[in-house]
Amino acid sequence: MFRTLYSLVFAGVLAASAVAQTKELTVELDGSQLKTKAIRIAGSPELAGLAQMAFKTHGAFRLAPSGSAYTVNFTSVGANQVRVEITTGTPARSVFNQTANGTSTRNALFRAADLAVQQITGKPGYFAGKLTFISERTGHREVYTSDLFFGEVVQVTHDNAQALSPRWSPDGSRIIYTSFFRSGSPDIYIMTPSSGQRTTFASFKGTNGGARFSPDGSRVAAVLSAGGNQEIFVASASGQGFRRVTNSPSIEASPVWSPDGGRLLFTSDRNGRPGLFTMSASGGAMSAVPTNISGYCAEPDWSRAKTNMIAFTAGVGSGFQIAIYDMSTRQSQIITKGGDAVESCWLADGRHILYTSRGANGRQIKIVDTESPKPPVAISPSSLGQVSQANYIKR
Repeated sequence: MFRTLYSLVFAGVLAASAVAQTKELTVELDGSQLKTKAIRIAGSPELAGLAQMAFKTHGAFRLAPSGSAYTVNFTSVGANQVRVEITTGTPARSVFNQTANGTSTRNALFRAADLAVQQITGKPGYFAGKLTFISERTGHREVYTSDLFFGEVVQVTHDNAQALSPRWSPDGSRIIYTSFFRSGSPDIYIMTPSSGQRTTFASFKGTNGGARFSPDGSRVAAVLSAGGNQEIFVASASGQGFRRVTNSPSIEASPVWSPDGGRLLFTSDRNGRPGLFTMSASGGAMSAVPTNISGYCAEPDWSRAKTNMIAFTAGVGSGFQIAIYDMSTRQSQIITKGGDAVESCWLADGRHILYTSRGANGRQIKIVDTESPKPPVAISPSSLGQVSQANYIKR
C-alpha cells in the first residue's frame, strides 16, 4: 500500500485518532494570573466577523457575548491599518492598545488579532498566515494561494494537469511543487507567484517529488528515483549539486528539515512498514523515531516553534489520523478522530495543526488544537471544491 500511495502522491498518506489531552490554560496579563477562556469581540461587523472566525479556531478562547474576561475591540484607523484594544473589568479598563499594518485591511485585522493572542496568552498567534494548497475546482489539481482562512485566493497554476505537494520557501516568495504538466511524468518546479515565473528544479527520469526548502532557503530535499530506487537527495535551491543522502533498498518519502537545518525527518519502509526516521542532512546512519503508536507512520512535519514536537499521519484501524510525538518525553498522542485525517502542517504557535480531512463529502482543510479538547474546525470553503495538501507560512 505504501509503495502504491507514494507513487501516486509522493508523500505516504497516513494518520491517527483520539481526543487531544485537556489542559487548562493560565496566562498572565498586567502581572496577574488569570484563566483565559471567554472573550467578547467588538468592532465593525466586517472586522468583528473576521476576528470571530479566526478566534473560533483557537483552543485557548471561547467567544462569549457577556461574562467574558476580556473585550477585544478592532477598529479600522487608516489604509490597511487596524487598531486592537483589549479591555477588562467593570468599569472597563484598557490593558492593551496597538495598531497593526497589513497588506490589506483583512490582513491587518489578522495581524491585530495575533497581537491580541500574544498579549492574552503570552504565545504567538497564527492568524496572519498564508497558504499554498491544491484545489480541484477546475477539474484539475492546481496550485493556489490564500490567507489562512481562504480569503484573497489566487490560482497559481493553470496547467490542466495534476499538481502535488506545494511548499513555501521560508521567505514566502516561492513555491516548490510537483507537476505532470510538461512531460507527463512527475517533475519538480519552483514558481514565483508574484511574477508567474516558473523554473524546472528536477526533471530526471522516474520520480521527482516531495520537495521542501531548508529553513534558510538555501537547499532543497527531494525524493528522486534517478538511480532506480526512490531515495532522498539534497541540492542547492537553484537545482545544482544533487547529492543522494539515503542509499538503501527501501523506499524513502516525504522528507522534512529540522528547524536548525541540520537533520532530515522522513518516512521509510526499511522495517517492512512505513515508519519515521531521522538522519543528518549530509547523510549517514538512519535512526528510527520510536513513536510506538502505530505500525504505519508517515508524512511527518517538524514544528519550528516547539522543536521537540513532530506531527505525522498514523494508520488507525482501516483509516488514518493525525498524531504528534514529543521527542523530549518520547510520548505519542493521536489528536483527531473520525474520517481520515492526513497531511499535517504545524502553525506558527507550535500548538495548532492544519490538516486534510477526507470523508464522504470529499476533502477539506481543518485546524486542530493539540492542547485542548476543542473539536477540529473546518476552514476551507465549499466554493473551492476538493482542497488538500495545504502548506502554511507565517506572514
